[in-house]
Amino acid sequence: MNALFLKDLAKKTHRGLRGRVEKGKAGGGLCYGYRVVKKTDSGGEPIRGDREIVPEQAEVVRRIFHEFASGKSPKAIAADLNKDGIPGPLGRAWGDTSIRGHASRGTGILNNELYTGVLVWNRQRFVKDPSTGKRVSRPNPESEWIRTEVPHLRIADDELWQAAKARQQQIAMLFETTTAGMREARAKRLHAARRPVSLLSGLLSCGCCGGKYGLILRDRFGCLNHHRRGTCNNNRTIVRARIEERVLSGLKDRLVCAESVAEAVRAYAEEMNRLNRERRAQAEADRKALEKVERAIAGIIVAIEDGMYQPVMKARAEELERQKAEIMGRMAEAPADVPDVHPNIATIYRIRVVVFTEVLNDPVGGREAAEALCSLVGEVVLSPGSKRGEVIAELRGELLGILDFANPRQDHRIGEVRTKVEASP
Repeated sequence: MNALFLKDLAKKTHRGLRGRVEKGKAGGGLCYGYRVVKKTDSGGEPIRGDREIVPEQAEVVRRIFHEFASGKSPKAIAADLNKDGIPGPLGRAWGDTSIRGHASRGTGILNNELYTGVLVWNRQRFVKDPSTGKRVSRPNPESEWIRTEVPHLRIADDELWQAAKARQQQIAMLFETTTAGMREARAKRLHAARRPVSLLSGLLSCGCCGGKYGLILRDRFGCLNHHRRGTCNNNRTIVRARIEERVLSGLKDRLVCAESVAEAVRAYAEEMNRLNRERRAQAEADRKALEKVERAIAGIIVAIEDGMYQPVMKARAEELERQKAEIMGRMAEAPADVPDVHPNIATIYRIRVVVFTEVLNDPVGGREAAEALCSLVGEVVLSPGSKRGEVIAELRGELLGILDFANPRQDHRIGEVRTKVEASP
């Protein structure tokens, strides 16, 4: 019943948005270059979907189209906008993807038809991926798109729009064979390996700006804020295989060879489990106390209903209500119960680390190994070294911090694995 209700509600919402778009009003989020117009109807209800141009942002949009049409790359455009201190969408730094977007999906500054005075809606739909449970977008056929002319929202004229489209087509034709080959190879590789694009996907960060390190070439990591936005000076890059090797070596050195592992984890497990026992004991005591108070309150109510009211009952009821509120407040603020730490967790992690290199390239076990690595490493911070091409990698994670538990007086950095890696030219 609930599922049918939600499905019916979704259909009504879709019809409502379609009707709004057909009237020339926005049916989705706010695009860069525009702001919401706040109006109300005769009944005081807000009128939704009205937009107007933000003049200073419209100038930036036209600048992007002019520079791209004249031969400037999205990466260079983004870097120059950031150097000029011009905030990007949502006030963030500009990135090449914000400008380039995805042509077939109509995303990115260069593909947004609203800048030509045409509102396009229903380009895509969202469905749940059965393998991950996450919502993913799927393109709708063009016959289902809704187009509405909104000339008052035009920012780029037809000549400028067509010039940008012509350059996009030139680029697509120039790299068509290469792009198709890379996509096919990547799809086959991911399907065969059934694991993330990289073992360290999502774990690498820049020690200079705090942003993400990502694949800027097929097998080389670099700071995305430097290479895509020009907002960071960290130009050091590192080969994927080399940083993966160093991370695994660091984990082995720290989790397999360190003599303090067993003792540190044992002490940590004992302390965490002791805290768990105290929390559970307090929770049980509060539960029993609450039951007792509620029984007493119920007894007073029954007595009053039976005609046995006494003036003292009022004061007693108020005191019981105060106790009940105090107990419930304490229960609401209590930390959530967490599972006890297994006493053999050190051995479990050691075994995982030892077999990493053996299963990473295995189509069946590779994904599990990559997921297990995320449980060991919270973050890998990459910073420039003092030597030319040198990259310093620091491993940070919960278990690495646990190793310091038995030695709290030592330098906090002992929980990190520091390795120096030479970046290949």
